[in-house]
Amino acid sequence: MKRKQFLAGMFAVGCAIAFCSIVQSVATAQSDKVMTSMSALKAKAAKLGAPKIEGKDMVAGKEVPALYFGATKMNNNFAVVDEVVKENGGTATFFVKDGENFIRIATNVKKDDGSRAIGTMLDPNGPVIGKIKDRMAYYGEANILGKPYVTGYEPIKGADNEILGIYYVGYMKQ
Repeated sequence: MKRKQFLAGMFAVGCAIAFCSIVQSVATAQSDKVMTSMSALKAKAAKLGAPKIEGKDMVAGKEVPALYFGATKMNNNFAVVDEVVKENGGTATFFVKDGENFIRIATNVKKDDGSRAIGTMLDPNGPVIGKIKDRMAYYGEANILGKPYVTGYEPIKGADNEILGIYYVGYMKQ
């Protein structure tokens, strides 16, 4: 009887180890995708020119600063974020800094009704905001509009090194 219990216990331990290895490989694969997508988003924006804020613009009924890369205004412009997602999957966003908040101005993150989540604000109490305000990147899990994602957020800095907004990419957590 003890031998059967021992074998059953060993089998359970083996299954647990295998499960953990699979979960770890999925997490690693998602992290690799985040890094690849972030590089693509930043490269595509850089091709347009240096980031700057110029005036204000309406996004989802809210007046927010207008974020430009070169001469291309990003507010309500989905070309770059959609191109990154077409090539790499996941989601991508440009946020603009509006006072102490960061507002989605170009995104393919969807709200529950299926519309783009433009005009929505980065969670001011989430794990990302502190890192960004400290001028650092955040890579890890984040809750986006009530759903878990594996994400990357990096500050968009202007010519004077001031934070203008945030680059974001993410994948729904598997």
